[in-house]
Amino acid sequence: MYNPFDDICNLVNAAAKILGVDENAYAHIMKPEREITVSLPVKMDNGKQQVFDGFRIQHSCIRGPYKGGLRYHPNLDIENARALAAWMTFKCSLVDIPYGGGKGGIAVDPSQLSSGELERLTRAFIRALAPVIGPHVDIPAPDVNTDSKTMDIIVDEYSKIIGKPSPAVVTGKSVDNGGSIGRTEATGRGVAIITKEILAKNNQSIVGATVVIQGFGKVGYYAARILHEFGAKIIGISDIDGGYHNPAGIDIPNLDLTKTKRNISNEELLTLECDVLVPAALGNQITIKNAADIRAKIIVEGANGPVTGDADVILEKQGTTVVPDILANAGGVIVSYYEWLQNLENEKWTEARVNETLGNTMTAAFENVYQMHIDKSVPMRKAAYTISLQRLLG
Repeated sequence: MYNPFDDICNLVNAAAKILGVDENAYAHIMKPEREITVSLPVKMDNGKQQVFDGFRIQHSCIRGPYKGGLRYHPNLDIENARALAAWMTFKCSLVDIPYGGGKGGIAVDPSQLSSGELERLTRAFIRALAPVIGPHVDIPAPDVNTDSKTMDIIVDEYSKIIGKPSPAVVTGKSVDNGGSIGRTEATGRGVAIITKEILAKNNQSIVGATVVIQGFGKVGYYAARILHEFGAKIIGISDIDGGYHNPAGIDIPNLDLTKTKRNISNEELLTLECDVLVPAALGNQITIKNAADIRAKIIVEGANGPVTGDADVILEKQGTTVVPDILANAGGVIVSYYEWLQNLENEKWTEARVNETLGNTMTAAFENVYQMHIDKSVPMRKAAYTISLQRLLG
């Protein structure tokens, strides 16, 4: 069975060889520092008690507090969470913010629970995690199927537990409850910025570039909207129910995908001919089975781990440029860092300041990765992990 954590370990080993580092120097970051599994009994609306499994993986705190999202998904397990936490470690290091990596969540299909059941589940989760999280210890954030409302509940429950207000315990809160303007769209905005940058390196303007986006959640929606604002032509987009393809371009500002007749499957969408493909749904989407069918010139990873290690090899051979997730989707954690700073310093940044600072950070990280890619003649993913590892080792 495919394990994304194995891919990460292989990349770290490859980065170490590029740096000429002995394995003893980095053995401590090849496994998480702490893995937490909790059982969460919740009283359901029908009066029965149901027990859910929750996880929090704290991969590394070498560079600062653990940082990473909480996802509510029926397929979440500890192996999946382990990989997601490691990605966060390398992502934070790559964009040079003072965080380590953490990740976790609950194995649950939130669509099957009422809002009251979800709130009780979230509060039970935070009561279980309270001893091992905190503004200077581990700072969760939204992820798949969680949002600012979830984070607001967490702040309320954690603050009750410790006996004082603690907005900095999570990021991704509503703006009225200490969240940052620009946080909701930050990951999608970062994807759009990186897409513009990689096209420029290929001597192509973002204006008129054809883009296909798999996934229309928070990341895919905002990436589509901002890319459209930049002048790109979105020719394909999808969600869990299927895709919509229009070679003439999709009117993103007026698109209601829930009311749009689907004319292509998610699998077919991935193989459309385009300048840029943005897989922004879940991981493990481009594999050894379909990599040879990919016709995009460039892949910008909006999701975590959408391209497997085996697929990377095939894509490299056929000349497809892959901009890795730890760079492309780092906008969310970058603006989470800004939110954390605002909470600790009791400040409120303007939207213009958030977006300008995000753009500068993303562009600087991109230039570092691209230069390493050129200097070492390695794919951008290996270049990104080489920079990350170098920083983690000091």
